Amino acid sequence: MERWVRSQLRLWLLLLLLPPVPGCQKESGSKWKVFIDQINRALEIYEPCSSQNCSCYHGVIEEDLTPFRGGISRRMMAEVVRRKLGTHYQIIKNRLYRENDCMFPSRCSGVEHFILEVIGRLPDMEMVINVRDYPQVPKWMEPAIPVFSFSKPHFSKVLGPVISHEALSEEQIEAPIHQSTMISCILLGHFGKEDPLFGQYILPVLDGGTSSEKTWSAAQWPWKKKNSTAYFRGSRTSPERDPLILLSRKSPKLVDAEYTKNQAWKSMKDTLGKPAAKDVHLVDHCKYKYLFNFRGVAASFRLKHLFLCGSLVFHVGDEWLEFFYPQLKPWVHYIPVKTDLSNVQELLQFVKANDDVAQEIAERGSQFILNHLQMDDITCYWENLLTEYSKFLSYNVTRRKGYDHIIPKILKTEL
Repeated sequence: MERWVRSQLRLWLLLLLLPPVPGCQKESGSKWKVFIDQINRALEIYEPCSSQNCSCYHGVIEEDLTPFRGGISRRMMAEVVRRKLGTHYQIIKNRLYRENDCMFPSRCSGVEHFILEVIGRLPDMEMVINVRDYPQVPKWMEPAIPVFSFSKPHFSKVLGPVISHEALSEEQIEAPIHQSTMISCILLGHFGKEDPLFGQYILPVLDGGTSSEKTWSAAQWPWKKKNSTAYFRGSRTSPERDPLILLSRKSPKLVDAEYTKNQAWKSMKDTLGKPAAKDVHLVDHCKYKYLFNFRGVAASFRLKHLFLCGSLVFHVGDEWLEFFYPQLKPWVHYIPVKTDLSNVQELLQFVKANDDVAQEIAERGSQFILNHLQMDDITCYWENLLTEYSKFLSYNVTRRKGYDHIIPKILKTEL
């Protein structure tokens, strides 16, 4: 009997020492090793930027202004103004002037909000700011011409500086700066339903003045309470979104994605053969763990708001940039998705199987926005950008006749 026991012990020891059979390892250690390794490598090389003096974005300013180091002449500026590539602004003796025409008044209002915040510290200058969705300077143009734009193609070398754009999304692009600020405050949990500011300012923005029983704060949807279905609502501004919509119809428990209407909608053909879904406020996205961000006509402009939900952002493609994008790193702050979405199902399966890892990425993404994209950071970026830009003007700016003097406005929904 004793001999038999010894032989069994030897057998068990041998089994313990044998290498594991391929395919039998723990799932998180084998099937998902490629993704885990990518996350670990990204974290090893990631260097958080400083919060002082919005230094996160100094590199963006330097890169965008590089094409103009040879100087911007009066003749060059006059040509840009003549071609109507954007809205012409002048800053003279700490006053802001603008030509009468502005294609999107609410966007000009957002631009003017930031400039007026720092105008007392700005030198004389003039600039053309494109308030359209799409950059007006083709990337093949030589020499480069100075046109500020809300977003730009990732690999473009000749577009003008990228400026901050505070709007809700491409579907709500007309929302003024103060509305976007309200949404950000709600997502951050700065206001509750009992706060007097909620009824006075926030509900009119969200519901057109109607009351609501919902709570609009990300704090109401901590990670463990969030719905684990991936979520997207938006219009069909790019066919790149189609695969996710079709995947949702095939696997509704995995993805809840539908097209809404936009101003170009004509028939159900524009929503892939099904009726358009109702618009969903960004605050209602917060109940979902996984949120998708796509490019629109240009950049989507919703990315920063998705992070504020504390959800895990799936960022599709890398063609378009806003000024803060370069500091957001794949696998550190968000999950990168191929433009054709060929890897999206595998990525969703990965985050579902590795919930703690997914939560950590979501928290890092949210924390970046909280640390580096507050209103003070955006204002600081504007001041640094315009101050550096002014150094390249090779002439003294003279005021144009007939331009409007822009002064600060006190708006009903602005805190």
